[in-house]
This record gives sequence, structure tokens and C-alpha cells, in this order.
Amino acid sequence: MSATRSRANPGGMDVLEVLGHDVRPLRERKPPWFKVPPPGGARYRELSELIRSENLHTVCQEAACPNVGECWERGTATFMILGDTCTRRCGFCNVQTGKPTWNDPLEPARVARSIARMGLRHAVITSVDRDDLPDKGASAFVGIIRQVRAQAPGCQIEVLTPDFQGQEMPLAKVIAERPDVFSHNVEVVPRLYPIARRGSEFERSCRVLSLAKELGGGEVVTKSSLMVGLGETHEEMVDTFGALRHHGVQVLTVGQYLRPSERHLPVVRYWHPDELAALQRAAYELGFEHVAAGPLVRSSYHAEEHVSQRRPGIGPLAGVGLLATG
Repeated sequence: MSATRSRANPGGMDVLEVLGHDVRPLRERKPPWFKVPPPGGARYRELSELIRSENLHTVCQEAACPNVGECWERGTATFMILGDTCTRRCGFCNVQTGKPTWNDPLEPARVARSIARMGLRHAVITSVDRDDLPDKGASAFVGIIRQVRAQAPGCQIEVLTPDFQGQEMPLAKVIAERPDVFSHNVEVVPRLYPIARRGSEFERSCRVLSLAKELGGGEVVTKSSLMVGLGETHEEMVDTFGALRHHGVQVLTVGQYLRPSERHLPVVRYWHPDELAALQRAAYELGFEHVAAGPLVRSSYHAEEHVSQRRPGIGPLAGVGLLATG
């Protein structure tokens, strides 16, 4: 892998100049609050078979999410649309990158059929970045929203989208379908964008969230997510929360970054649950309507709890996340 394409050294730069040299080794015993039971229950096996039979992709697997066992057992899964190859190379993300070749026009119908078969009340739909497509993948989100409305009308829809390279028309197309929740993750504090989100811009992501709120008004809840563990301070996190509130974001999630491999950015430190609880309190003081902060919290973790259920449930399961990375 060339230096310019490395996640751990984006553009050939020395990330330790930003993170500092006192970083955590890849293979070490993690703090006890990260221990989770291994997956393998009956519900997990059932969802695995459903995902395999429908030829769907999940971030749970592609991004090596630590919550896969818990979420799948409770009927929550996170699917990626628009394939499993991302056009960007974020330093923290485990999804493969490169030149995408897969774009299935029937995917919206297959995803919606899976949602209906699961009897879901809340679905989160995301995608890999598709900067190669003319509309950056917006039409796929539109198709899935329409298909879910047709096949599972009782299901509440949350979309977790890329930034569409800041283009307004793709975003407007998605918001015109009135998803119940529009989510776009800023992921890290602004100072860390050059090493963690090369190809993205914090200000651009804020504009996306602000415009989504403006276009959707009171019909669309806006949401974003951040990670800790890359050397950010409590003050930097709270300042970033303030910027998100300034741009109308209503729901916020915060979790600990876990290094997927030696090719990814190293962890600077593990935040204690009490520190994350302090971040949660600070976010509520800024006016967020719902905040979830914890070591294993991810953007779509228990997503159905982040907003009120405004649609009647159609089945016994609490919710599901259909998502990619963004």
C-alpha cells in the first residue's frame, strides 16, 4: 500500500505529529467496559441467513462493529447500500475502499422487503461514499425510502448519508422524500479532519446538516455522531457539539474509537465511561433533544430510542439499522 493511500498515514503525513507519540498499541488488553459476549445466538443466525440470502451488505460486519451480537439478537442490523466499496479512505473506517463497480437498481426493493419481513418499526439506511456517481448515490436513498413506505408503511425511516460533496441537489432529493430522521456524521473534532477524514470538511458537513434541517423543517429530525479516542479534549468535543447545535442538529451520539487494524489510525487513549457521561450532560445543556454517549455507542446503536416513534409499529421487534459508513 502506498504512503499516499494509507489510512494510518494519509497523504504520506506523519499522523503522530498530530496525535502525539504516546499512543496505544494495537494488541493490548482493553479496559473492562469493552467486554461484550461473542455473537452466535438464534436471532443472530437467523439474520445472518436473511442477509446472505438477499445478498445485502452490513456495516456490522464490514466495519467490525463490537455490538453485532447484541444488536442482531434484538433484531437490529445495519445494512450498507450501494455496495461494499467506498470512494474515500477515512483513517478510522474498516470498510474497503477503491473504485466501486457494484450498483444494483433492484437493491431498494430488496432492502425494503427485508425490512417488511423483519416487522420493523425503525430502519436506518446508509451507504458508502459514492463520489463516482453523478448524484453521489442520492437516488438510491430516494428509491429505498419510497420502497419502505410502500412495503412497510408502519416503519419509521432514518437515513445516514455521506456529504454528497456538498452538492445541494442530491441532498434536496433525499429530504424531499421526508425521511423521519436525517443523519450525517461529522465523526471527529475539526482539528482531526486532515488525518481522520481526508477528502471531507467539517464546515461542509455542518452545511449539509443545516440545509437538511432547513429543507425538512419540523418534519425531519437531524442527527450526527462523533468518536473519542484520537487525542481530542473535553473542551474540543463540547465546542464541536456547540457548532452542531448552531446548525440545527437535534440528536447526538458519541462513542469510543477502536482501531480495526495496524493500517488504521492508532488510539491515543480510552475514555472512561464517566468522561463520556460528562460529555452527555454537556450536550444536553447545549439543547440537544436526545444524546447517547458511551464506550460502545455507535450512530445507529439503539437508533429507535433516539426519536419518538411517530408511526404505529408493525411487528414485535424494536427496530433495525440499515446503514453504511459516511
